[in-house]
Order: sequence, then C-alpha cells, then structure tokens
Amino acid sequence: MTLGLASLLRAALAASLLVSALAGCGSESHDELQQWMNDQRSQTRPKVQPIPEPKKYTPQAYTQEAAVDPFSTQKLAQALKKDTTQSSTSAALIAPEQNRRKQPLESFPLDSMSMVGSLVRQGQPVALLQVDKHLYQVRPGEYIGQNFGRITKVGETEVELRELVQDATGEWIERKATLQLQERSR
Repeated sequence: MTLGLASLLRAALAASLLVSALAGCGSESHDELQQWMNDQRSQTRPKVQPIPEPKKYTPQAYTQEAAVDPFSTQKLAQALKKDTTQSSTSAALIAPEQNRRKQPLESFPLDSMSMVGSLVRQGQPVALLQVDKHLYQVRPGEYIGQNFGRITKVGETEVELRELVQDATGEWIERKATLQLQERSR
C-alpha cells in the first residue's frame, strides 16, 4: 500500500510541476502579446476626413399663383376647343378619300408593287407597275396602295405619291412615299 501511495504522490508532484511550468510559459507569451498590442495602439492614428459644411438653403418664392389653375374649367374648355379643331382638320383630309370608289391597285400594299418601267403616252408620263405577275399602267392622280396613296408625279426612275396615315394620336396626316425603278438581274 505504501508503494501505491508513493507513486500517487510522485504523479501528483509531476502534475503540479507541469501546471506551474505551463502557467509560467503562458504568462510570458501573454505579456509579450499585450505589449505588442499596446505598441500598435500608440503608433496607429485614425485618419478621419472632416465633413463638409452643409449648403445654405435659400427658399424660393412660389410664382405660379397668378397662372391658370390646371384643373379650372377655363383650361378644360381650351383643351376641348383645340381638340375639336384638330379633329375637324383630320376629318377634312380623310372624308373625301372614304367617299370615293376604290381603284384596283388600292387592294395591294406598296411593298408588293414594283416599278418596272416608264413611258410617255399622249404627252403624259405613265409608269409600269408589276403586282403579282400582272402589269399595270398608272398616271398622276390615280390611287395605289392601302393608305389612300395618290400618285403626284411619274418620273423615269420613280413614282412619287402622297399617302394618308394615322399618327400615334389617331390623327390623319399626309406622308410622302416613292416607288423606285427595279432593275432586273439576268
């Protein structure tokens, strides 16, 4: 039994020596670390840029007191009057076109037509247009295309026409268009 007590005392003594040795090592490295941290804090200086001064606010006077109220009946009446005059102009453009008899080439879009020649007949220029493998003779004043296109001029290399189309607001406007002479490649 004494032998067991002696080995137990030796083990306890060895453990206490080990703990004290480790405590000494730990406190030395901890002291060095603490010293380094303090040195770094003393050497480091923060760089803070100053905030610019705020701009001075100068209030502006409200100058629209004398203007027409956007919700007034006067403003609405002006807008309605303007709208009716535009509608009457637009109606004047399209009304004669809708009341006349359609000509045969008005059933084809301009994209499907090609000018293949021109000639002068009885002193008047005539253009030769090809549509779906059929040849048509057209003169100034005749109508072609699906946008009320009226031929204004027939030249040697092109046919000029005026079309009536609707713009984005639904108003009818005039637009110029041309058909160029198409040369055949052999």
